[in-house]
Order: sequence, then structure tokens, then C-alpha cells
Amino acid sequence: MATVELRFSAQPEHVRTARLVAAAVARRAGVGEALLDEVRLAVGEACSRAVGLHRSHGITAPVTVVLTEEEKAFSIEVGDEVPGPGSEARAAAASSDATPGGPAGPITFDSDADAEDEMGLAVISGLVDDVEVRSGVDGGVIRMSWPTKSAAAVS
Repeated sequence: MATVELRFSAQPEHVRTARLVAAAVARRAGVGEALLDEVRLAVGEACSRAVGLHRSHGITAPVTVVLTEEEKAFSIEVGDEVPGPGSEARAAAASSDATPGGPAGPITFDSDADAEDEMGLAVISGLVDDVEVRSGVDGGVIRMSWPTKSAAAVS
């Protein structure tokens, strides 16, 4: 399993670079040419959303993009560091429920996000069949995956 991690400051001009890197790594991982436009568009949406969230919340931490090549799939996780809605109460509840020393686990995305977030997530959901959105006290993650050519050959 090969992994590439990209971290960039929350500036809109860096989204293009993230798209180009994602497409190049996806191609190398064996994602079909027909899906590369989906990869570019979905990563662009997810990164633009993360940049917007960071900027609107005054967060200076970088946006993180993790690209992972697995045996039959290629996945991308775009992470932001904006705590999810109600995270203070959730953090308290999670810490009391968590096992000692263990993580509290992901918190499901709250549908009370603003209209722009919902639109971006709708676009991503329309582009990617396998998408998961999580939000928690440490921020949010959009995980997307696509089959590779080796997966298509097995099917």
C-alpha cells in the first residue's frame, strides 16, 4: 500500500496543485483514464471546501490530502481542522465514553452545515460512488475512493 501525503496552506491557489497531484497519483495507481476527470473535480471540490472552512474560521493549520494506493482501490482523504457542529458537547461525551487512552472515534457529519458546504458535498457525492464524510472535534475528513484497473480485471 503506497501513500502520498500533501499538506498545503489554506489558500485557493493551492487547490489546483492538489488536483494535479491527485490525478497524477491516481493514474499511477491504476485508476482508469475515464475516471481521472472525476478524481480531479472531486478533489478540487473537497479541497476548496476545506480551504473555505479554514479561512472562514481563521484556522492557519494546513489542509491535508492523503492519497492511498491499495490493491483494488485508490482513495483520497481531504482533511480540515475545523471542529464539527456541537463538538464541545460531543468531545465531553466522547471522552467519557472512550476507552482509557483510546480515541473517541469519528463523529457523523451534521446536516446543519451551511448551504455552500452542502452544495460542495452534493457535487462530490454526484461525482464519486464511494464517499464518506466525517466531522469531529479535531476536524473533518472527506474520504473518496475509486476502483483501479486491477480491481476491474478481477471482477
